[in-house]
Amino acid sequence: MSDSSVDELDVIAVGAHPDDVEIACGGTLALLAEQGYRVGIIDLTDGEPTPYSAGPEQRQREADAAAATLGVARRVILELPNRRLFDSFEARVALATEFRRFRPKVVIGLGHKTPMASPDHWQAMQITDAAVFYSRLTKWDEHFSNLSVHTIPCQLYYPLTFDVEQALSLPHRFTVDISKVIGKKLSAIQCYESQFGHKSDILERVKAVNAVAGMAAGFGSGELLARTRPLGTQNLMEFLGLE
Repeated sequence: MSDSSVDELDVIAVGAHPDDVEIACGGTLALLAEQGYRVGIIDLTDGEPTPYSAGPEQRQREADAAAATLGVARRVILELPNRRLFDSFEARVALATEFRRFRPKVVIGLGHKTPMASPDHWQAMQITDAAVFYSRLTKWDEHFSNLSVHTIPCQLYYPLTFDVEQALSLPHRFTVDISKVIGKKLSAIQCYESQFGHKSDILERVKAVNAVAGMAAGFGSGELLARTRPLGTQNLMEFLGLE
């Protein structure tokens, strides 16, 4: 293994704020980490200010603790502005630069709007889509700290919602069985005392959503993800888990 590959990641999940990823796909990341894959999280903003936080330092500590709980190898918090996050050239380049740096095989990002919640989430989806594209563009290295081009083979979306119908609106869905790591996911969410210490029902709500998603697929707990294109197979029996 060359020195340049030491810090490469297999999977990167992108959120607008620390805690987005933990709520939506923390179980998937914990499972991947247990399976030996190098997993990363990129938060576009530090999530501050928020009503019950002492400031960015507290949010950073909480994010680091949550990442450690999930087994995440690297967490990066970009310096884009919370509450004022917009899909811009600068934001696209900032994220694409991290993709070129860590060279993931899979990027998982937000999949839709979150009505009555932060508009940053919708902007984050657009920034992530663009950054996946920018990461592979040739003859433009000067915009990305002269890091070499990287083509991301697979892009996935996660729903950040407690509304099952909205989650089911994503096309090309599949379910990840997180039954064995649901405890890690809930522990990671609990690391965010500043965000959820005053919300006594947050863990029960997350457990309920994951139970509904999981049971529909025959699992105890599950997380819904979606691909940018339909799933396909050349081996139907293997695909169905019958080999």
